[in-house]
Amino acid sequence: MKTIAKIGILLALTGSLLTSCAGEYYVASYPEEPYYVRPVSPYAGAVWIGGEWVWSGGRYNYIGGHWVRPRAGRTWVSGSWYSGPRGYTWHRGHWI
Repeated sequence: MKTIAKIGILLALTGSLLTSCAGEYYVASYPEEPYYVRPVSPYAGAVWIGGEWVWSGGRYNYIGGHWVRPRAGRTWVSGSWYSGPRGYTWHRGHWI
């Protein structure tokens, strides 16, 4: 009986590690972005980085957007939800 319990714990830990390493967490339906007023740009040429969804505590939590200095020769691509066979997952925004 102890061996079966140890194997179960080992499998559970392995599964959680694999999920964490993959970095993709799936939900049946994605949450709506909360409404908030975008603050005024702090200076000319500032780039708005929209809010992101971060996996924490077993669910996606929204982190509001912010203004940043532009990166020379780069463009900000906003994050978005992707639908797959296991549900929806968030792909973070990034500079290209």
